[in-house]
Amino acid sequence: MRGLARRQLLLLALVGLGGRLGLPSVARAADMGSSASSAIDWRPCSDGTVGIGGDGSAGIDCATLEVPLDHLHPGTERVPLALARVPALDPAHKIGSVFLNPGGPGATGVDLVLGGFGAELAALLEGRFDIIGFDPRGVGASSGLRCFADDGAEDAYFAGLPAFPYRSELERPYFERYTALAGICAGAGQAIVSHMSTADVARDLDLLRRAVGDAKLTYLGFSYGSFLGETYANLFPDKVRAIVIDGVLDPRRWTSGLQILSDASGAQLELDEFLRLCDDAGSACAFSAREGAAVRYRSLAARVRIQPVMLPDGTQLSYDVLIAQVVGALYAPEAWASFAAWLDAAADVSLGREAAAATYLAARDALQGQLRGPAAPARAIALDSELGTICADAEFPTALGDFHATAVSAAGALSLAARFWWPSAACSAWPSASARYAGPWTQRTSAPVLIVGNFFDGITSYADAVATSHLMPGSRLLSYAGWGHTAFDRSSCVRGHVVDYLLDGSLPPAATVCPVEANPFAGALPEFGAARSNARALPRVGLPTPWLGGRATPR
Repeated sequence: MRGLARRQLLLLALVGLGGRLGLPSVARAADMGSSASSAIDWRPCSDGTVGIGGDGSAGIDCATLEVPLDHLHPGTERVPLALARVPALDPAHKIGSVFLNPGGPGATGVDLVLGGFGAELAALLEGRFDIIGFDPRGVGASSGLRCFADDGAEDAYFAGLPAFPYRSELERPYFERYTALAGICAGAGQAIVSHMSTADVARDLDLLRRAVGDAKLTYLGFSYGSFLGETYANLFPDKVRAIVIDGVLDPRRWTSGLQILSDASGAQLELDEFLRLCDDAGSACAFSAREGAAVRYRSLAARVRIQPVMLPDGTQLSYDVLIAQVVGALYAPEAWASFAAWLDAAADVSLGREAAAATYLAARDALQGQLRGPAAPARAIALDSELGTICADAEFPTALGDFHATAVSAAGALSLAARFWWPSAACSAWPSASARYAGPWTQRTSAPVLIVGNFFDGITSYADAVATSHLMPGSRLLSYAGWGHTAFDRSSCVRGHVVDYLLDGSLPPAATVCPVEANPFAGALPEFGAARSNARALPRVGLPTPWLGGRATPR
């Protein structure tokens, strides 16, 4: 690994960046060549007139770039892309720009940069890159799609629906409510709704690359951001300088509407690992049991599926709530001790132990608070933006019977994958975008793509990372023998290899497996960034939306 001490010094100089974003300047993406570095008019975020995020944007630049709404007809309407940049700290030795995507779809790259990740990455890369986050079209400050007038109207629309239908009588009302979203969103008077495919975003990304004057793209994408990287690599194979994708989707399954096949296997594999580790941890895991944590979990699930538990605060512990919380916990093994405490209280409540209700509510709030983190927004990813992209990219069954049959054939109607699958019912009536890209995925790129996968990632399965490495000629697979969603923030080994590759194209040896660095019940997350004093700090990327309600779950 290179220059670690230097990176740490640079990081100390950058600590505290992030916060409020202004979008004062607008440029147009026209016919930009490699010399068009002035196409974006960067200005200090603190000088902006449109605020996004929190305080403390010193040292971060902001701008917008206008791109064609319809890349197939570029002479028509244009839409703005919101940008935030941590400038290269060593401009004399600057290599170029690293573009970021934190996933979702629907997560905002602007907030990722403003939240401190941009400064940390800039330091790791020796100050030799501009670190640029952008909100993809239809997301956040980039003409974000809104199907409802406000959050209250959205909540009213979904009132009474479970997170997913776990009994047959729930399926039709759930399906009909979600499929009606297509008409609501299309009728909202926003032209962006028909132009939100990942292929559209990839074409935007190429315009951004040209606008900053880079001859080829350097990119780091997490989770759904892996699909954006895959799409760019296949649309612009000769424009790849370095692409890293971490938490990888199989592009064939994503675009065919069959991501549930990976979701079912990956989620169950990680849940089994949680239960195994819990038993191994003994008293350090509150959910461990003499009969085994797996047996205790199955008993809990069976009880709340038959009879939900009403709680003193007016909420209930039902089967869909259990599964939604399980899936949320799969993102972050750093929170598994809190998750185990919540499951322990849930088991007691489900057995009718009235005194356990207060313990359950406290454990629930503690877990959600840990997953949310300090000062996180109530909704990190807008439902509209998320579904706008998912439905644009993929083709889903159009009839309820077919939708149900797909869920059953994947791993049974009650598998963890149901949490991801059923909200996609919105796409049954939402047409895929005419500009979407559905393959082939086998273009040989001008530089190899570095593919990162966790052995036990319940959100984007390791099998998808392996499959993608076989699809993409010349790519290199880097594995992490641990748990949770994405590896960059969890493994200093992975981070070192990614940094080396981004700096000079050095790939890890073939078949490299980075060892696990922390037992969720005994160890601490290896520190990444001088600002992280909490040993249980969560990663900056690969987290669920903090709101664990009944909507779709991001990647």
